[in-house]
Amino acid sequence: MLYELLAADDGFLRLFNFLTFRFGLALITAFLFAVIAGGRLIKILSVRQGKGQPIRDLSLEAQLSKQGTPTMGGLMIWIGVLLGTVLFADLQNPYVWVVLAVALSYAVIGFLDDYAKVAKQSADGVSARVRLGAEFLIAAIAGALIMGLHGAHTPLGHADWGDFNSVAQWIASLAAETSMQPNEPNFSGGVAVPFVNDYFIPLGGFFVLFAMIVVVGSANAVNFTDGLDGLAIVPMILAASAYAVIAYLTGNFVFADYLGIQFTPGTGELAVLLGAMIGAGLGFLWYNAYPARVFMGDTGSLGLGGMIGVVAVAVKHEFALAIIGGLFVLEALSVMLQVSWFKLTKRFTGTGQRIFLMAPLHHHFQKKNWPETHIVTRFWILSILFALLGLSTLKLR
Repeated sequence: MLYELLAADDGFLRLFNFLTFRFGLALITAFLFAVIAGGRLIKILSVRQGKGQPIRDLSLEAQLSKQGTPTMGGLMIWIGVLLGTVLFADLQNPYVWVVLAVALSYAVIGFLDDYAKVAKQSADGVSARVRLGAEFLIAAIAGALIMGLHGAHTPLGHADWGDFNSVAQWIASLAAETSMQPNEPNFSGGVAVPFVNDYFIPLGGFFVLFAMIVVVGSANAVNFTDGLDGLAIVPMILAASAYAVIAYLTGNFVFADYLGIQFTPGTGELAVLLGAMIGAGLGFLWYNAYPARVFMGDTGSLGLGGMIGVVAVAVKHEFALAIIGGLFVLEALSVMLQVSWFKLTKRFTGTGQRIFLMAPLHHHFQKKNWPETHIVTRFWILSILFALLGLSTLKLR
């Protein structure tokens, strides 16, 4: 909004033309909102929810002590993200709207799940089958739209939305442009390979399926990680920071050419959106640090995971997400390995066996009597290393 109103060719207002300036403003704005309004929101959630988030009995004293803490704190994050994005992002950029649509749609799914849990005072919310079905459908639509944007491969970040009377016309224009002038072989429908210059694995129409797996996998991996005070939000802030750098570089032809990475016009604007997410996340941490006054709930974790997943697809750095979000991958793998091994051993031996004392991984260390603050801090350290390692893929080619 302010970008369109205030951007100028000279004077102080020319700063609004710079992504880095608007990134900083979005971050600060979202942070201040979360900190200032967060206390009031927590009081409202506490009154509305009564007993707070129901805690599953995992025979962990530290977990049961959290009973009564309100959930749905992710609302604080999303209002901050919307505020920072609407004020300082280029709202004529279609990538911004695709990412926001996925993030907020996943947040709504998470909200409905949280609401069901609080209303029933049960750890069981919306059916997993229904939830996953909705997540895959949303991811499929987003994947198809991004594939269209990649196929057009033009500076769509500066398109004039006034040229179209509806979203349907915009999508039709993308399809026509994609069929007429593909910019690079395999760019649309192709997946970039880390450490290799200008090579894409050609997936064609299967790119949409790949995008679905990335987005849904990312959303649920973050959801698995959200189990201790501050555990999920800091790795998420680090991942968003890394992808803000990647979005800025891939959206700039000079930097992309110098680094030998794929130039993806228009994606640089996602740095502003991610800046708002970082600021809102820091503001949420203000209240979520141990001992937490509020939990983000699925309202926060599903939306945040979906957001970083679709950003990775948009900037064509999907495989880098497995490195940058390494902690999320470890948490998700621990659950999949635990469940698979238990079912396999039960089938062949009659007695199910476990690899970890409990999954996700952070509960394993709780069972080993590690203090919660030690687990969280050490996982944060791992997240910093994963983010730095992921950024190194930009130059190691």
